[in-house]
Amino acid sequence: MYFCFMKHISSAQNSYIKQLLKLQEKSRERKKTGLFLVEGKREIVLAISGGYIIDTVLFYADLISEEDVKKLIKATVYIEITKEVYQKLTYRSSTEGAIAVIKTKEFSLKNIQFTTKNPLILVAEAPEKPGNIGALLRTADAANVDAVFIANPTTDLYNPNSIRSSVGCLFTNQIATGTSQEIIAFLQENNIKIYCTTLQNSNMYTLGDYTTASAIVMGTEATGLSQEWRDAATQNINIPMQGHIDSMNVSVAAAIVIFEAKRQRNFK
Repeated sequence: MYFCFMKHISSAQNSYIKQLLKLQEKSRERKKTGLFLVEGKREIVLAISGGYIIDTVLFYADLISEEDVKKLIKATVYIEITKEVYQKLTYRSSTEGAIAVIKTKEFSLKNIQFTTKNPLILVAEAPEKPGNIGALLRTADAANVDAVFIANPTTDLYNPNSIRSSVGCLFTNQIATGTSQEIIAFLQENNIKIYCTTLQNSNMYTLGDYTTASAIVMGTEATGLSQEWRDAATQNINIPMQGHIDSMNVSVAAAIVIFEAKRQRNFK
């Protein structure tokens, strides 16, 4: 039998609610506690399907009933909250009344497992904005890539903006973080070709052969890829720009190359 506890919190000044607000706002707090917040039924269900452990569920009964929230999400603690508390904790108005406190995972290269001999991997070097990370994860999910690697991360993947912009794809992708050196070593040790998107000494992206094990590497929109990645590349590739600017949003550029790779693989 699954035992649970039911609580009620009516004030946004409650000490536990203040602690949850710290989890939202501070990466340091998330790292210290090993917890983060997810709002929205779809995102919470995706987290569960991705093997994440739910610590506590908070719900606003005017939007989702106690019965429905217990059917949808299994947890040991359920807290019914008032409209005031709910609005304090949420960023979106379409989260359907549910917020979950979830235990973090370790994004380690050691945990990466491939189910195919020819994996397709998306690598992002030091993405600056949580929104860009979320968009990259959404692109990766759309193409069903085998893994996403974040090299030299500059922001916490459990940042609320990353989770929101990924629409839950933080939980549907196999993810690892590490230094550029660590990720390059991993790719080379596993005989995975490295295709770096860069303007320098590069060929058009359609000339790459992505039918074997391949990693598509994206740099920052501001400075592009570091020399370390360009030197490690099997081939440097570019997307020809036909307008007045020489770059585009990193998730858009990633989608163009990744879906070329999927086309070459007959979308398998």
